[in-house]
Amino acid sequence: MKNIRLAIVRQKHRSDGGAERFISRALDALNNSRLELNIITRQWSDEPRPDWHVHICNPRINGRISRERCFAEAARQYWQHHHFDLVQSHERIAGCDVFRAGDGVHQAWLDQRDRIIPSYQRWLTRISRYHRYVLGAEREMFCSPQLKKIICNSAMVRDDIIHYHGVKEENKFALIYNAIDLQHFSPANDVQRQVARATLLIPQKACVLIFVGSGFARKGLCQTLEAMATTDRYLIVIGQDKHQYRYQALARTLGCLSRVRFAGVRQEVLPCYHAADALILPTLYDPFPNVILEAMSCGLPVITSQRCGGAEFIEHGRQGFVCDALDIASLRAFAASIPSRNQDVSMGLAARERVKRCTLANLSHQLTSLYQQLLY
Repeated sequence: MKNIRLAIVRQKHRSDGGAERFISRALDALNNSRLELNIITRQWSDEPRPDWHVHICNPRINGRISRERCFAEAARQYWQHHHFDLVQSHERIAGCDVFRAGDGVHQAWLDQRDRIIPSYQRWLTRISRYHRYVLGAEREMFCSPQLKKIICNSAMVRDDIIHYHGVKEENKFALIYNAIDLQHFSPANDVQRQVARATLLIPQKACVLIFVGSGFARKGLCQTLEAMATTDRYLIVIGQDKHQYRYQALARTLGCLSRVRFAGVRQEVLPCYHAADALILPTLYDPFPNVILEAMSCGLPVITSQRCGGAEFIEHGRQGFVCDALDIASLRAFAASIPSRNQDVSMGLAARERVKRCTLANLSHQLTSLYQQLLY
């Protein structure tokens, strides 16, 4: 079998982005297979491997819509000119062979966002040229006759595509979960736990929740702070938001700021997982955040929402808890009931066991099998 010339399209690589981490892990997983790996991008911040071919498509832009449209046109022209065997896009660009729906369905996100924004913002969203462009680009891509396969990282996203876009062909979907490095993301030993907590100035006997994700409104930091405020839990916040000061002010108003550690963006989150007893992520809408796998692999139970694809990995009460993103009472009860790992490790062990099949080898097998199926 000849090598497959695969092009992967992603507009921009951001070191803390979940989609980018998936691409990096997928490229690592595919690196030893019979594939010529090409990346079509506007910007790739990491140093690529020598056998990855990075193609820069960086047309001039003039505004938000122009950024999306101009890259889509430039990327499509590039792959059509170079005649790759398969084009897998992680952007909403009609004409690709494979689309990975890592960002979910835009209308599904807008419907959830409507729950937390005032009525005038909902009206502005409906008339927004940008949102209308994204919805149109998404619809055009799903209707494209060139689209052969849709990779979903959760059943929730697959069901959303069927519901919002009417894609009925079951054989058009491939459910492929993200991969995790189980050796790297492993439970802390006593020394690692002690050092991690000392670094963050957290008492060794405290029960600690960790919140990981940039864009705090979408990820549910407000609900998280309200839920843990009346408990004795500590909270580590990893990520960034242009309105972080508002969340710090909220924590102060709730009387829990002394128990919250705003740790910013971290290139290496592992020590923060080691300091924690559980992950809390009551996200409004998230296809399947990598942080769910990372935390579970580190032996942390997870509290998350029904509109998070990662909820599929959680049996309520076994690996964690699931509720509506805005159900503060349930979030508070779950935060209070999560045990410290010093007291009970059973939920953490169940969490790690649940993700053991999400390996790079399994991801490589699923992806290469999919590509071969499409070409031969």
